Amino acid sequence: MSDRAQASNNEEIKVVLAQPRGFCAGVERAIDIVERALEKYGAPVYVRHEIVHNKFVVDTLRERGAIFVEEIDEIPTGAVTVFSAHGVAKKVENGALVRELDVIDATCPLVTKVHKEGRRYAEKGYDIVLIGHIGHPEVEGTLGQIPGTVHVISEPEDVAGLSVADDERVAFVTQTTLSVNDTKDVIAALKKRFPSIIGPDTRDICYATQNRQTAVIAMAKQVDLLLVVGAHNSSNSNRLREIGENFGIPSYLIEDASMFDPAWLQGVKTVGLTAGASAPETLVQETIARVRNYRTVTVETLDGVQENIHFKLPKELSDVERPKDAMEAWAVTTA
Repeated sequence: MSDRAQASNNEEIKVVLAQPRGFCAGVERAIDIVERALEKYGAPVYVRHEIVHNKFVVDTLRERGAIFVEEIDEIPTGAVTVFSAHGVAKKVENGALVRELDVIDATCPLVTKVHKEGRRYAEKGYDIVLIGHIGHPEVEGTLGQIPGTVHVISEPEDVAGLSVADDERVAFVTQTTLSVNDTKDVIAALKKRFPSIIGPDTRDICYATQNRQTAVIAMAKQVDLLLVVGAHNSSNSNRLREIGENFGIPSYLIEDASMFDPAWLQGVKTVGLTAGASAPETLVQETIARVRNYRTVTVETLDGVQENIHFKLPKELSDVERPKDAMEAWAVTTA
């Protein structure tokens, strides 16, 4: 501990927790699928890509017997294989068939819904605009699930450069880890250029992303520093940090408590703390414990949305009990 941090050890600081924060229903389902697959089939269970964007989660499942691979040709023929929550392209599904993999699909149901909407528009001959970030696994999967012409854009300025076959037959879908606020300007620009454009109801955009951003916006008005627990390759976690920056608040994305720098507390009386949809609560509590090393901490939780959404498991796992030791791995000790 530095002299400066030691000297400030008795100063009081308030930590305000966003509500909601952390795991969403799609992430909980994906982790549950891997754990129950390990329980039913035994190790190893192969997982294509990170099951969700969080190193702690991946390492925890790896210790239980999951093997993470980038491509399915790394998986032995016939092995039990889980597709990640981000979804996969059709060619990946077909490749798994050729290799006779025993596939369990952990794609978030909200992502699957986007795939179905995109295919429905494509069957009717629409050019489809996918609002999202090129290179994100979810966007790559969605691109590979929709036949026909799909244009990926992320900013309102991108709309002017679109070249479509028929201005009257254009539809849009969105990456689920963008919120209503993230997409509204792009959708407005699309509607201005293509007045006949069709797309999903805004209620179809991921509830978890919107709820976590709304909570940070409310919290930003009363904190001096924002800490976001989440992975650096997590789209929704990065967006939470950006919201803090847009409010002029020093904002940091940390993968775990070890990345917290006590120098950030200089002159700070209130810290806002939240977590991306792939980050477990235990990492939030460990961050609070780390702050307690430097200050006398009081903790309060903002009023916010109480999420009570659960997605069904795949039928092949619906009768498998979640192993007790797996549940204990996610037990939270309040700091």
